[in-house]
Order: sequence, then C-alpha cells, then structure tokens
Amino acid sequence: MKKRTIETDLLDILPHDDPAALRAREEMLQINGIMGNHRWVERMVRRHREEGWRVTELGAGDGALCLRLLEAGCCAAEDLHAFDLAPRPKHWPVRAHWARGNVLEQALPDTEIVIANLFLHHFTQEQLGVLGARLSPVTRLIVAVEPARRWIYSVLGRLFCEVAELNHVQRHDMQTSIRAGFRGRELQGALGLGREWEVSASEHPLGGCRLMAWRREEREREEHDARCSQARPHSYCGA
Repeated sequence: MKKRTIETDLLDILPHDDPAALRAREEMLQINGIMGNHRWVERMVRRHREEGWRVTELGAGDGALCLRLLEAGCCAAEDLHAFDLAPRPKHWPVRAHWARGNVLEQALPDTEIVIANLFLHHFTQEQLGVLGARLSPVTRLIVAVEPARRWIYSVLGRLFCEVAELNHVQRHDMQTSIRAGFRGRELQGALGLGREWEVSASEHPLGGCRLMAWRREEREREEHDARCSQARPHSYCGA
C-alpha cells in the first residue's frame, strides 16, 4: 500500500435511508468507539481550545461527534457548524448550524477549530490542497483522524468484520478507506500546512492516522524562526 487509491464507498451511492446504509452508520459508532476516535478528538479540543472558540466538523455524518463536543462544553450550540452530504439529523440542535453540500464548493465558516473524523481520505491530493487553502484565516486548530494505510490494518479490519458480523457495506467501505488512508505526515502535506502550523502526526495501534495542527500567531512564528536560526547548521526545526 505505497500509494493512496481512491475508490467509491457504497455509503456514497446508497440512498441515505437505505436499511443497509443505516446499519453501516450504526456500525461506524461501534468502530469509532473501539478505535477511540471520538474520545481522542474531544480530548485534543478540550486541551487546546480557548473560551468562545467555534467549531466546524467536516463530514459530520449523523452528528455524533459534534454532539459529544457540545455535551462536553467544548462550544455553545450556536457556535457549532457541520458539513455533510446527508440531510440535517432530526436530533440536531436547533441553534447549531448544518450545511448540506460539498465542502469544496461552499465557503467554510470562520471558526477557530476544524475537526474531521474518517472523512478526508475520500479526497484526492489535489482536492485536499484546495480544501486546505479554503481554511478560514481565523482557524487555529485542526484535529483529524483518518485511516492509516498499512496492510496490517487491512488484515485486522477483515478479521474484525468477521468477528463483529458487520454488514457488506461496512466490509467493503472499511477496505476502500484503508487503501485511501494516510501514513506519517502525508495528510499535513496534502492540506498544504506550512511553517505557520505546528503539527503532530501519529498512528494509533488500531489503525488511526491522527493529526493535530496548531496555527502559530505571527509572534510565535518569529520566535520559532529565531530558535531555528540559532540551532546547529545540520539540526532541523520543522513544522
């Protein structure tokens, strides 16, 4: 799995209310729970956010992650924004914002935090570059979890699908997601996050590629560059 392969997920072509699609979305809650994706995103947001910061989720799905952040007090309902091709969930808060459509075709809201969970791997390198360039200037924190593109996670995924008796939609889409996933700092490069971003990228043992990016203020960048200029000639001060 040296190169990313973008394929169409069954969830992308099935009607939103198709029984198999509905079951697959329910199974995603189980998968996210086992991988700890929602817990990690909440932990990063709680650790780094400041009072009054607004949140946008890209590819919000059924809204489960957004609602978790709302219940945890990570933002007020009116400061919560969500993008997805799916319609607004029935349980979505009245004061929270829901935009139905393509994130590449609509302006992203001015929010300090942008999160994404198992969503960005659907896009090509070029599309990710466009998305990164469309981030609001006020965005300070990006927290994303995507599939890690390694053969071991493909094997583990097949085994888990058998043991958990997941349906055919989830079995198919899990493998296409892994083949479209990321390694190391690939996602940072695809989004075009430059030296103004301090980036942490890691892989979870259960197959998650986790990225946390913090945009430095001008003063912080100047201090960072000063430290780099004083470093030894062969040392590296990266983003």
